[in-house]
Amino acid sequence: MQDLFDNNDMTGLAEAIKSGDVSAKEVLEFSLDRLDERNPAVNAVISERREEARNEVSGGLPEGPLHGVPFVIKDLGMDVAGLPSTNGSRLFADAVAEKDSTLVERYREAGLVVIGKTNTPEFGKNASTEPALFGPTRNPYALDRSPGGSSGGTAVAVAVGIVPGGHASDGGGSIRIPASACGLVGLKPSRGRTPTAPARTLFSSPMSVHHALTRSVRDTALLLDLSAGPTVGDPYVILAPKRPYVEEVGADPGRLRIGLSNTLPDGTPVDPECSAVTTSVAGLLEELGHDVTEGAPNFPLDALTAGLSVLMGIPMTIEVDERLEALNRAIRDDDLEPMARMIYDRAKSESATNVVKALQELERAAQVIGAFFVDHDLLLTPTMARPAAPLGLL
Repeated sequence: MQDLFDNNDMTGLAEAIKSGDVSAKEVLEFSLDRLDERNPAVNAVISERREEARNEVSGGLPEGPLHGVPFVIKDLGMDVAGLPSTNGSRLFADAVAEKDSTLVERYREAGLVVIGKTNTPEFGKNASTEPALFGPTRNPYALDRSPGGSSGGTAVAVAVGIVPGGHASDGGGSIRIPASACGLVGLKPSRGRTPTAPARTLFSSPMSVHHALTRSVRDTALLLDLSAGPTVGDPYVILAPKRPYVEEVGADPGRLRIGLSNTLPDGTPVDPECSAVTTSVAGLLEELGHDVTEGAPNFPLDALTAGLSVLMGIPMTIEVDERLEALNRAIRDDDLEPMARMIYDRAKSESATNVVKALQELERAAQVIGAFFVDHDLLLTPTMARPAAPLGLL
C-alpha cells in the first residue's frame, strides 16, 4: 500500500481504486494513518473530519474521475460544512461553516474525500505559514525553514504524503511560493476560471484565485477541468477552453516565444541558486526548439505597490467587522496579530476615492503586463528570489 500511495499521483491512485487494486476505504485509512504519523512534526493539517470521511466512503462516493482520493482544503476563504473557517485568525477560531463552498461541492462531485483543512497565515497576509492560532507549519525538507505561504499547510500535507493533492489559493504567490519551497506543481489560473462563491470579495476578486497543489502536471490539469466554470454571483467570467486541460498535457505546443527575466522589477539581486535553476530551464527550453530571449514586462512597480497597499486590507476588514457584529462586541487587542491589526487600522481610514483609484492602478498594471504577451507566449522567472526562509523571519 505504501508504494502504491507514494508512487502515484491523484490520477494514478484513482485508476488503482477503479481497477480494484485497492479500495477507497483502504486508501482513506492509509491517508489517516499518515496524518497521525507525519503531521505532528510539520503541523500542516489543523482540523480533521475522520468519521465524516469514513461515512462518505462507506456510504458510496460519487463515481467521479477522482473517486476515493483523499484531499485537503486550505483554511482560507473556503468553507467545509462542520469545520471551522478560521482564516488562520483567533477571532474566527470557532466560526464553524454550515455548508460547503461551491468549489468544495465540485471536489466532492469528482469523488474526492476531504479529510481536513490546512494551516494558513492569518488572512493569508504573509508569505510564511506561521499563524498565532495554530503555530508554524514546517518545511519537510528543513524543519527550521518555512514552506512558504499562504498555502503552506496544503503544500506540506502533499509533500509529506498525507494526501496526493489539495486545495490552495493565490493572490500574490500563495500557490506558487509553497510549490517552489516544497517541490510541487502549483498553478495560479486566470481570474474567473474557478468559482469563489459564497465569498464576497473586492481585492480578492481581481487578484485571488482558487486551485490546487499537486504532485503532477496532469493532476493540476484534471482538477482544473473538474472545478472550472462560474457559479451564480461570481464577479468575473472567463471563456471556456477549447478542449479539456488534461488533453493539453503532453500535447505539442508549437514553437513558443519565451521571455526570460532573472532580476526583480526593483533591481534586487536574485540568489545565485535560484537564478541558476532558471537559467538551466531556459537552456532546456531552447534545446526543445523554443525561442528564449531576455525580457520582461515594464512592471509599473510604484503604482502596483501603492494600489495593493490600499486594497489588501479591505475585504479582511469587512470580514472582521462582520464577525465583531455577530459577536456583539468591539475589537480586542488579542483578536488580531500585529500585521493584521496594522492592515485593519489602515483600511478603516481609507477613503472610497482611494479604493477606486487603487483598483484603477491595478487595471492599468494589468494592461501594461498584458501588452508583453502580444509578442510573447510565456515569461520565465524564478518563483522565489531566495531559498525558503527560516521560520520566524517573515
